[in-house]
Amino acid sequence: MNNYIGKLTIKLSFIILGLIIPFFSWSQTIVKDSLLQKVTLNDAIQYALNSQPTIQQAYLDEKITESTIKTKLADWYPQINFNYNLQHNFLVQTSIIGGNPVQLGVDNTSSAQFTASQNIFNRDALLALNTKGDVLLQSKQNTVNNKINLVVNVSKAFYNVLSTLQQIKISNSNIIRLERSLSDAFNQYEAGITDKIDYKRATITLNNTKANQKSNEVLLKARIEFLKSLMNYPEKEKLNVVYDSLQLENEVFIDTTQNLNVNNRIEFAQLQTQKRLLNANLSYNKWSFLPSIAANGAYNFNYQNNNFGDLYNRNFPNSYAGITLGLPIFQGGKRRENINIAQYWLRRNELDLEVFKNDVNSEYQQALSTYQSNFANYLALKENMSLAKEVYDVVNLQYRSGIKTYLEVIVSETDLRTSQINYFNAVYQLLISKVDVEKALGQIKY
Repeated sequence: MNNYIGKLTIKLSFIILGLIIPFFSWSQTIVKDSLLQKVTLNDAIQYALNSQPTIQQAYLDEKITESTIKTKLADWYPQINFNYNLQHNFLVQTSIIGGNPVQLGVDNTSSAQFTASQNIFNRDALLALNTKGDVLLQSKQNTVNNKINLVVNVSKAFYNVLSTLQQIKISNSNIIRLERSLSDAFNQYEAGITDKIDYKRATITLNNTKANQKSNEVLLKARIEFLKSLMNYPEKEKLNVVYDSLQLENEVFIDTTQNLNVNNRIEFAQLQTQKRLLNANLSYNKWSFLPSIAANGAYNFNYQNNNFGDLYNRNFPNSYAGITLGLPIFQGGKRRENINIAQYWLRRNELDLEVFKNDVNSEYQQALSTYQSNFANYLALKENMSLAKEVYDVVNLQYRSGIKTYLEVIVSETDLRTSQINYFNAVYQLLISKVDVEKALGQIKY
């Protein structure tokens, strides 16, 4: 018997493992497929839009809003209810009628009631009906606003990562060149052509470049982690950022003659939606002076008997149908003040629109000025890099011919390295300022 149970247990274990292993394999495949092998800017943006919890929350808010609207609109449908009651009276109420005590009721009662009502005019239900479109639109606009802000932040974080990667790339090429120069300087010193100052200067420059590279590598790690947090990318997974520097340089241009149109901004659309809702709220408060009207009716089953066993043998039903009109006559000025509050909120919204127009104009002018300044800086630094490369090549050739000193080589090499770093920083700063201009113009659409 024990042997049979043991074999059965082994068979069950294999069956369970056969069911579990494919599940884990499928889970691993899902996780693996969700990662990005190479990450471009568009990849980073799409991943962030699909994975960022704030965007998922915004979508859930839309669903919540949609369901809430449906609950409010449900008040326009007939409301049907059922109530049941079973009661035993230990002492039946007694009243004096004509000087004689008379019991009013029986020992056992039971009732069942069906009620139905239909709103004819109800300001709460009417408000829900009139504002359902704008309430849902407001929720969707909030999602769009969150998406735009996320795209802007991811774009800037991505460009910051690229800027640091480019600096590391420049440092790597400079280190190779400096190591070669150091070797040449040391060989010339060993041959007695120069003194030890040249190769020591080369050593200092190389050490400084390596130290700067280490600093950038630490900074890169922090910037990649920040980008991953915006994307909601797994912390322990590698983010392999790729880019085409030539393509990025071609993307720095933007038409600076465009006119600002606040209607393109999602925030302006949100304020307009809010204005319509506030107008609806004003009407809602004015409707408080109107009566609420509802049709209603009921059918009641009424069972009474002193003998519990015979309780449901006799029924004394009743039913009715009618219209109910409710009209608050005096509430201490509450309704008038609610109307005033609604009007104040509407006026405040109009001022918000004016403030927003001023802020957007200021934001656009500042973003445009920054872009134009960065563009001028970009052009100058691009020329500087070309000149620095030319100077370094000439000076290095003259040094090898014995015309220039090694100090001049170091100076020209430092100028070249600085101009390269400044140039690529200018490219990415220009791209970041371009994003700000596009956001100010309302051209980022998601």
